Amino acid sequence: MRLDKYLKVSRLIKRRSVANEACDHARVSVNGRPAKASYEVKVGDEISIVFGQRTLRVEVLAVADAVRKDDASAMYKELI
Repeated sequence: MRLDKYLKVSRLIKRRSVANEACDHARVSVNGRPAKASYEVKVGDEISIVFGQRTLRVEVLAVADAVRKDDASAMYKELI
């Protein structure tokens, strides 16, 4: 699954267009490297997203095309 779609489906970022823009501006990195929106997300990848002063780090636990809102948080594990 594409990175921008994963960020939207997992509800880490609200809209796919916003996720795509974040990737274009190097605010999203996967496994320590800046990633393009077309990057194929795999289980075990570590994603870092910069929101202003705050950085969110998550580990991908599952990849699914459609997920209910309640189950979206099961797609990733937040890292400290």
